[in-house]
Amino acid sequence: MIIKNLVIAASVACTGISIIWGVRKYRILKVDSRQDMDSHSNITMEPIVAAKSLEEELVPKIEIEKASPKLVQDITLPSPVTETKHKKNTKELKNPLQTSEYYTIEEFGAPNTLEYRVFLKKGTTYLSPFHDIPLFANKSKKTYNMVVEVPRWTNAKMEICKEEPLNPIKQDIKKGNLRYVANCFPHHGYIWNYGALPQTWENPNKVDERTGCRGDNDPIDVCEIGHRVAKRGQVIEVKVLGCFALIDEGEMDWKIIAIDVNDPLSEKLNNIDDVEKHMPGLLKATVEWFRVYKIPDGKPANQFAFNAEAMNKDFAHEVIHETHIYWKQLIHNQGTGLDLENLERTCVNVENSQFKVDGVKVAEIISALPTKQAPAPVSPEIDKWHYVHLQKL
Repeated sequence: MIIKNLVIAASVACTGISIIWGVRKYRILKVDSRQDMDSHSNITMEPIVAAKSLEEELVPKIEIEKASPKLVQDITLPSPVTETKHKKNTKELKNPLQTSEYYTIEEFGAPNTLEYRVFLKKGTTYLSPFHDIPLFANKSKKTYNMVVEVPRWTNAKMEICKEEPLNPIKQDIKKGNLRYVANCFPHHGYIWNYGALPQTWENPNKVDERTGCRGDNDPIDVCEIGHRVAKRGQVIEVKVLGCFALIDEGEMDWKIIAIDVNDPLSEKLNNIDDVEKHMPGLLKATVEWFRVYKIPDGKPANQFAFNAEAMNKDFAHEVIHETHIYWKQLIHNQGTGLDLENLERTCVNVENSQFKVDGVKVAEIISALPTKQAPAPVSPEIDKWHYVHLQKL
């Protein structure tokens, strides 16, 4: 077997190197060119192990063998013929509670129905995405955990349910019907991964001095602008870049602009000005999207404070800090100034909260849910284009 254009970083002694290619493992027998490994060198190999199961995902690794006095390495490379997804490096988790990849989901009911729910878990323990997941993924680096409610390009308006125990993700309902966001040309569904920061709350009893508006009674919203389409219920570690001050039907509805810390552009994006530099047009599209997305439902265009200008990361961190303080008051029942009987504060991890419950109560909550079912069909109307962006706003 001949493989061209293979670049090996380590010093090679012609033979003794074994390579896992796709799902088979080979030992290098001959390297035709020792001088220029980058210039179409021919490498002759033979299979030395049986094929792995096609269902087993490949994990990038480098292993050192002792079968030969010469340097022997195993290098796992992507297969040119399989579409198997790659697992991330399985590094030891120093603090799993602070690691976004640690959380999983469990679905109940059928998607596209009123009964559908998505619960978040840590191991076998069910959690509230509103209250139990820490706000900070890495406090020293000021990165945050984001709970994805709506993956990019999708229309179903999913959100953390404030009114149900453990706050599962469910589809929003208007007048008894499931809510889908309209496609306002040229946008299709949500144009970013959309979600919320846990342990934040926009207090409707507090007037924001910067905008003169009261909070919208929700966790603070996040638009994650990275290249990857996330999954519903996924917890992502994000870097905050700035925010918009959306005024939604008279209520303050902050929109945090952030990027997944693992995104290829993350190192280049460190403040809001960097977004326009490396992703030109995205901020303008974001403003337009929020202005017009409710117009097809017969509502007026939304407004922005600060002349729809994006505020920088320091401003955004300040807003997040304030909403985190409001959440602390909420979960400890301190000074909210509101009748919050319909706001569910059940939690399992928040110490010294009167709303913390044990495993028995959690089991009762879960046992009442329907089993997972196949998705229900949706109306083709959700794919309809709406040309409202051409209207004078």
